[in-house]
Amino acid sequence: MIIRPWHETDRPFLRTLYLHARRQSWRWLDGSDWQLEDFDAATRDETIWVADDDGHRAGFASVYANDNFLHNLFVDPDWQGRGTGSALLQKVQAEFTSTGSLKCLAQNERALAFYQRHGWHVEAEGESPEGKYLLLHYRLP
Repeated sequence: MIIRPWHETDRPFLRTLYLHARRQSWRWLDGSDWQLEDFDAATRDETIWVADDDGHRAGFASVYANDNFLHNLFVDPDWQGRGTGSALLQKVQAEFTSTGSLKCLAQNERALAFYQRHGWHVEAEGESPEGKYLLLHYRLP
């Protein structure tokens, strides 16, 4: 598996992956109005990394690079548990120039545990339209 910068040709697949992964991961939310084009808005002006396993796009991460803010990290549900998320997160963390941050929905316990296993720490909490979220930080070694 390689982690590479995204190409415009990745867009159709990543749109599908984003929609499918959100529906699988955020079951407590009503995703009936989610669309493929949501990917475009969710990653606008962000650096996008793609996990590519022999031509299969297994996941992606998008980052506001200037802010060291991990905005999205999604793995194809059929590829979860194979190290894809860890590889993407390691790439993102390696690109940080200072403390990294992200927001994780509190009900997304699996993702929260994943980030904490990788050295992220809860710093604060807040409310969003999707519910309570936790602000996590990753301090550079």
